[in-house]
Amino acid sequence: MTETRASKFATVVLDVDSTVSSVEGIDWLAGLRGADVADSIRALTDGAMSGQIPLESVYGRRLQAIRPSREEADALSNAYIDALAPGCADAIDHLRNAGVRIILVSGGIRNALLRLALHLDIPIVDVHGVDIYFDQIGSYVGFNDRSPLTTSSGKASVIAALAVPRPLLMVGDGMTDLAARPAVDSFAAFTAFAARAPVVGAADAVLHSFAELERFVLGE
Repeated sequence: MTETRASKFATVVLDVDSTVSSVEGIDWLAGLRGADVADSIRALTDGAMSGQIPLESVYGRRLQAIRPSREEADALSNAYIDALAPGCADAIDHLRNAGVRIILVSGGIRNALLRLALHLDIPIVDVHGVDIYFDQIGSYVGFNDRSPLTTSSGKASVIAALAVPRPLLMVGDGMTDLAARPAVDSFAAFTAFAARAPVVGAADAVLHSFAELERFVLGE
């Protein structure tokens, strides 16, 4: 008989871009538009994730510059899966088997996160991102500009509204993740793909891999 492992946290909220996957989704889409667009969008993303630029001031600008199609959003979903963090799927399985609820909260495109969630056996109800919209032929027509996840502090409000067991751990790499600190019981900076000094310096823990995350949550 398998013995249930105790855990320090009842719920773990994961960022996706540069945490669950090495991909930065909007930057990846910008790469489809050539080097000039890619460089411009990457600079805006880096500025927002480091806290130098408010996310709400660049979110729509980035999408308007790229105007991703439905086909490209589908391709991004596969890119997320192909670039999963090493050990991510196994760690999520182990945490789930220990009774930990796993939730994805991302400022990324929700359309592209759903296939990733399916791959990780995360229920769709536990996937929070920003919806983008297409016309009948799959061309981009806009995004949900009312989503709090398009703002620098939006993750805190999304997490605060979750009806989930506590204590709750938030794991991410950017300032938008750190901004959720008031709504969670602990925040861990994830540095496998991006180590941002302000985020690392204010974190309750620093994790370099999903193996470390598993040990941290399970109290080993």
